[in-house]
Amino acid sequence: MNSRQHPAGGAARRQAMAERVMRQGSASVAELAEAFGVSVMTVHRDLDELERQGMVRKFRGGATAQASNVFESNIAYRRAAHQEEKEAIARHVARLVEPGISIMLDDSTTALAVARRLGGITPLTVVTNFLEAVKLLAGAPGIRLMALGGEYHPTHDSFLGVSCVDAVEAMNTDMVVVSTSAVSDRCAFHQEQEIVVVKQAMLRSASRRVLAVDHSKLDRVALHRVAPLDAFDLIVVDSRAPADVVQRLREGHRNVEIAKL
Repeated sequence: MNSRQHPAGGAARRQAMAERVMRQGSASVAELAEAFGVSVMTVHRDLDELERQGMVRKFRGGATAQASNVFESNIAYRRAAHQEEKEAIARHVARLVEPGISIMLDDSTTALAVARRLGGITPLTVVTNFLEAVKLLAGAPGIRLMALGGEYHPTHDSFLGVSCVDAVEAMNTDMVVVSTSAVSDRCAFHQEQEIVVVKQAMLRSASRRVLAVDHSKLDRVALHRVAPLDAFDLIVVDSRAPADVVQRLREGHRNVEIAKL
């Protein structure tokens, strides 16, 4: 594959490079240099810029779009990952939502899948800091939409920071649906402190707290603890979750439900 088969401009090349890394999960510098017909040094400069934009993370010899214990994945990568599992979880969670209630959604792609199903359960009041969810629900019949402000973070496509926490704490919703990037048999975790403080405020601001996580998040930890599992009224996981991991969850938190694919 040579450079004639790829966008020649720097910005276009970097976009194509980011899409390749996100599609594959990771790629080596040598692979990218060959695929795009550029030098290794050019690839390094491109990856430096993509990392600055929050699109990928560099490691020795390459780049990745996947999450680690310290870094969260870019929204574009998370949106495409484990779609079938997230849709199953969303179907399960949507059955818990009753017309007339208020529901808060965090900026997770799992909560976004739930948002797509709310149009048939109206009237509802929906509160969220996720810009994509705001765009999805804006103008939807029967949905009273309340957007949480704050500092916009393009890596997450959401609003975060002190003003977002203040806005969350001014509310008291009937239900909140959150997801986290890592769940052990005792706690839920996330890599980024600004995300954590918003999720914690959401948990304090709702009467019923639902943790919705696909199986890839289970039996893992990350840098910051969001909450112990007993802070949640319900945990919903997909049916690809290993039986032994689900059993440990149930030993520490009896209310665990399985969303069938």
